[in-house]
Amino acid sequence: MNYMIGVDLGTTSTKAVLFDEKNQVVSSSNNGYKLYRDIPDMAEEDLDEIFEALLESLREVVQGAKLTTDDKIEAVSFSSAMHSLIAFDKNWQPLTRVITWADTRAVNFTEELKKSGLGQEIYQKTGTPIHPMAPLSKILWLKSEHEDIYNNAAHYLGIKEYLFHRLFGSNKMDISLASGTGLFNIFNLDWDEQALAVTGLTKEQLPETVQPYDYENSMNEEYANVIGIPSDTPFVYGAGDGPLSNLGVNAIQPGVAAITIGTSGAIRVVSDKPVIDLKGRTFTYALDREHWVIGGPVNNGGDVFRWARDNMFDAEKSTAALLGTDAYDLMTKIAARVPAGSEGLIFHPYLGGERAPIWDANARGSFFGLNHGHTRAHMLRSVLEGITFNVYMVSLALEEVVGDLKSIQATGGFARSPLWRQMFADIFEQPVTVPEAFESGALAAVIMAQKALGKIEKIETIEKYVGNANTYQPLPENFEAYRELAPIFIRLSRQLQTEYENIANYQRKHSK
Repeated sequence: MNYMIGVDLGTTSTKAVLFDEKNQVVSSSNNGYKLYRDIPDMAEEDLDEIFEALLESLREVVQGAKLTTDDKIEAVSFSSAMHSLIAFDKNWQPLTRVITWADTRAVNFTEELKKSGLGQEIYQKTGTPIHPMAPLSKILWLKSEHEDIYNNAAHYLGIKEYLFHRLFGSNKMDISLASGTGLFNIFNLDWDEQALAVTGLTKEQLPETVQPYDYENSMNEEYANVIGIPSDTPFVYGAGDGPLSNLGVNAIQPGVAAITIGTSGAIRVVSDKPVIDLKGRTFTYALDREHWVIGGPVNNGGDVFRWARDNMFDAEKSTAALLGTDAYDLMTKIAARVPAGSEGLIFHPYLGGERAPIWDANARGSFFGLNHGHTRAHMLRSVLEGITFNVYMVSLALEEVVGDLKSIQATGGFARSPLWRQMFADIFEQPVTVPEAFESGALAAVIMAQKALGKIEKIETIEKYVGNANTYQPLPENFEAYRELAPIFIRLSRQLQTEYENIANYQRKHSK
């Protein structure tokens, strides 16, 4: 039997999933790591912790499969979190930890770039909205605030490129991840001269760009032995987790949207060419040369649900631990007792600033409409509705750019919650379909590996392997509440935005 492994490099964990020749899951392993928030606006990861998590996940998934001498791992392929940045000196010693997409310390330099007009010019060529998430902004921050690092930085990589460098000694980045840096011209498929001039970088400081179907196959023997695979096993570069999420749920036809809510979230559609939003609200990232993913990412997804669990539902968290169940299941049962609209309680979920639709790293969360009749159950439901309303706002901008959405495919942790899935169907007033396989990112990576090795001609082959477990139809009895509240949510987000910078500055000034 031949197998392939799909690896999903996430913000807080790395998962490896072993698939057989029929693309069925054989075994999986997941290893987490800390997201360091030592000071306000920081969101970093430790390089060694992520590397060890990768090795351990691969080792465990190989061991769990109990392979015989007749079995073979044909390839390992990657889905990776986007927008990370690591600086290295000329001897490839790291000068920083992994600065992740969630790090917003570059906010002031982002705003300066926007106000200068250069930001819009660069966005029009790179397709990456001007925001602290992007390596473009992070490098401007390093240049100004950490001159010693900037002056000594001979190389810049993201987390996946670092892992490949450590395993193979390579210095390459696939065009999918490159298209999320803010430094890559998506029309000529090369590092953008204007973006380089703004940051003061040279092409030599950035990795060689390659296709998602390229691979390495000469691994350091020490690491191959730890994993338990031959050192010549092909490691396919793969693509960014956002674009691969569309592929993984078979949302690559025009008008078919993929909604993902994990730690963060996004809504995306696929086009056969790059499409730019004149208002700068949506991104355009490559899946490969023929497939471009247009959409909007949100900072605040499952992490906000986790915040509610940790700060308002300690009892349920303890009960779930004693019963060996999931605290989130208990929480959604509590939220389900409250009617649609949370009886007029609105929550703006901007606990970590926000990307789409408002692109404001200073944004902060808030409850609006609280009265004596509201309970923590209302607050919980409003948290879920607030995350959903925010994604709905992104969809309105997306439809201006690409046209009407025909259907929605759902993936990520929220897709396991019947209440949340129904909420999306009701607010969007469209059917929401949940694919059978939850390991969509890893499956999509494996599909890319199959094309890389010549086993399939088109990645559209994935349609055979993505079944539909459930389709949630919108409930008309909930339309009235959501139709009335959605415009209030949107107007409030605009009104509150005038004060976000002030409250964010106050918090930075008075934070411990």
